[in-house]
Amino acid sequence: MLNSKTITLWVILAIALILSACSSQPDSRYHIRDDVAPTDAPDVSIVEDAHPKYEPYSRGGNRKNYTVLGKEYQVLDTGKGYTKTGVASWYGAKFHGHLTSNGETYDMYSMSAAHKTLPLPSYVKVTNLSNNKTVIVRVNDRGPFHDNRIIDLSYAAAHRLDMLKTGTANVQLEVIYIESPESIALAKLKDTNLHYVQVVASSDRSRIDTLATQLATQYQVSTRIQHTGNLYKLQLGPIGRQPIAAQLSETLQQNGYPQSYLITE
Repeated sequence: MLNSKTITLWVILAIALILSACSSQPDSRYHIRDDVAPTDAPDVSIVEDAHPKYEPYSRGGNRKNYTVLGKEYQVLDTGKGYTKTGVASWYGAKFHGHLTSNGETYDMYSMSAAHKTLPLPSYVKVTNLSNNKTVIVRVNDRGPFHDNRIIDLSYAAAHRLDMLKTGTANVQLEVIYIESPESIALAKLKDTNLHYVQVVASSDRSRIDTLATQLATQYQVSTRIQHTGNLYKLQLGPIGRQPIAAQLSETLQQNGYPQSYLITE
């Protein structure tokens, strides 16, 4: 029979083994301690932009208020009209295959992103202000929880923006808001909204002016240029009927402007 002293020694040894095992696992949720780029990544340069479409906001990840690291965040009711300039970061292999905040699985090879307050999911056009490269991502996760960063991009999106080496980049965010089919149907009946097709955005004003003249002549429609930060956004319109504007957007996408999308005011 074991005496009390022997039992005590066995208990101490068991506790030590448990603590040792825990310390060898950097995080109970993740397999690695620090986030890294994948070691054998596929060619993500061919990954297409996320394709904006209407999606109802998910049940998961959209609590009105939540707290992380002692700071409270308030989720927006809608992403419509949201634009912001700030610092983007990216996240990769550590989180790959784990659940995002809205219950999906994070895929670092997809065009996705994390944002602190946009409703999930949201579609966002991201422009790297240092090189004018752009991507469209689908936001399905929360983060990054750093005061000086506004969005956390997938590995694929960061690759397309040429920011993997620097780790961060100054970016312009612009939500691509798609109305629900019910709202569109109602707008068709009322026919009171004005519609525009955004074609391209650039910091080169002369390029935008030249393109505006060209497209106005080609499609026989008015144009306007919206100035946000250091970006000039070329939009065709106004167009009084939504079906006509939607058709124009599709035509532009097929004729060399794949990032064209509809704006309703």
